[in-house]
Amino acid sequence: MHKKVLPILCGAMLLPMSPLATAVADKLPASSNVTMGTAEEVCSDFTDPKWRDAQVIDGVEIQESRMCNPDNPADIAAFVKGTNNISMDTLMKTQLAADAITVGNDMDGDGDPDHYIIKLEIAELNGHSPDSQLPTTTFDIAPGIQPTFWVYAPKTRDMSTLSLYEPVANSLLRVPSPVIRVEQGDIIWLVLENSHYLPHSIHLHGVDHPYMDHSGEGNDGVGQTGQMDVMPGSSKTYVIKPRQPGTQYYHCHVQPHTHIPMGLQGIFIVEENRPNNWVQVFNVGAGQVRHPSVAVKEKYAYEYDMHYQSADKELHEMARSANDPRLIGKRLNLEYDITDSSPDYFMLNGRSFPYTLRESLIIMEENKKAKIRILNGHEDAFGMHIHGHKPMATHYDGVDNGPASYIKRDVHGMVPAQRLDLEISGVDDGLNSFGQGVWMFHDHVEKSFTTDGIGEGGDISLLVYKNFLNEKGIPEVHGMSLLPYFTKEFWQGKYAAWQDYDKWKSLGLPEIRATKEKAFVVPPPSAGPTSQSQAGVANKPSFIGQLLYGFALGLLGYTLYIKRKEIMALFGK
Repeated sequence: MHKKVLPILCGAMLLPMSPLATAVADKLPASSNVTMGTAEEVCSDFTDPKWRDAQVIDGVEIQESRMCNPDNPADIAAFVKGTNNISMDTLMKTQLAADAITVGNDMDGDGDPDHYIIKLEIAELNGHSPDSQLPTTTFDIAPGIQPTFWVYAPKTRDMSTLSLYEPVANSLLRVPSPVIRVEQGDIIWLVLENSHYLPHSIHLHGVDHPYMDHSGEGNDGVGQTGQMDVMPGSSKTYVIKPRQPGTQYYHCHVQPHTHIPMGLQGIFIVEENRPNNWVQVFNVGAGQVRHPSVAVKEKYAYEYDMHYQSADKELHEMARSANDPRLIGKRLNLEYDITDSSPDYFMLNGRSFPYTLRESLIIMEENKKAKIRILNGHEDAFGMHIHGHKPMATHYDGVDNGPASYIKRDVHGMVPAQRLDLEISGVDDGLNSFGQGVWMFHDHVEKSFTTDGIGEGGDISLLVYKNFLNEKGIPEVHGMSLLPYFTKEFWQGKYAAWQDYDKWKSLGLPEIRATKEKAFVVPPPSAGPTSQSQAGVANKPSFIGQLLYGFALGLLGYTLYIKRKEIMALFGK
């Protein structure tokens, strides 16, 4: 008999819970089955796989790039030797104009050129024309996401699109504006040919340059203090001979509260002077530098440029809201209020996750080091975090801090327009690196994990050791499927990220019922019931009360059973 007392007591305690469980279960809707849609190929076969290999073109040594979308090696050769100094066959494999980069003579006899003429145009991506309602010269930052951008671009000789039938922008016209590299002490003529419909300029932020050039024209790119802005159809040459090396910045200084966020910004790097130092003048799209400078190769196996930026959807939709430049100028400069702005898109090298996996990985090898140059092109502060590693900050705003001031940490804060040089080591010692693998890196301001409010997206990318890459340069991840991220439905907010985690779709979207149902809640106690029904609700014991009542009844029954002989004896008397 004693063995049955405990189950009886537990049953009495659980009895009051059955109405609650039944009430909750009756209110839960089923999970709906949302069609995922057609997923893009994570990495297509469009890119020639030979582009990923290390090679030599016209005497230019080009490092291998295991990315899904590597740079065209012919472009790299032209960026290093100049379009006036490569074979016609190589030039024809690019879309560069014949005068895009003119390389001059070796004036100091150290084996490399000392005078460069670099020409930039301005292109519009995802804009509109009077002839079509569809965007022209398209550039997707993620599946189906096409904000309008204005960007600097190397001077091209060809169409802005891949073909007459494909509106996709050619590889030279893209976000971000290209990284520009020159050598310390060289004479640089930077020519802006304004092919856009609004005035623009170039301000060399942090780059050593004179206020006026030798002809008496302004050289700072600020219309209010130096030279008139470059009007549509006009050109302007900025003349510099930078004396100090470092990672710097360039951007438009015309209405900068709109022109910089629209995409007219880029990294400008002055490399340390070395003999026989042919620098890679452009790094279009940033990312891996496939022809590092002599000084960089003295310390590092790899070099990467990382340009972070964001976009306010309202601003970028205004930029394509009209065909009349006067209306666009009015809306951007008079109606748009940047003090009320909020960024919706967060990008690394012009792409948001998952497209960052195709071209903005940091690829590492154990026991080797990489140099990372970062620009915070956001309008807000930035917190660079790399999983599995603690990189060391060596330069701020292009200035070497000196070894005694180098800082090793796993989150590096940056304010807008700031540049940071990091050294990442693949030494597996628990400090520099936690070991080989696939490690995420991103801006740790949490909204940067999203694309138009949907996550995970934004500027997320991966640091990947070579052993964890497949033959197309895509990381071999060991977690969830990445396919949903390559659908337009995911970024349109139609697909639940966890829907297909189990066969019951228990974490999918709830089925929407036709009739509105009242949520189950325990009614609050009434202060003064005015009717019999209200009094019944008010006097109904709570769940805790029912539980304690059942426990008390069980305990009383158990005590009576144990003391039954004494109780019977009392009645016998």
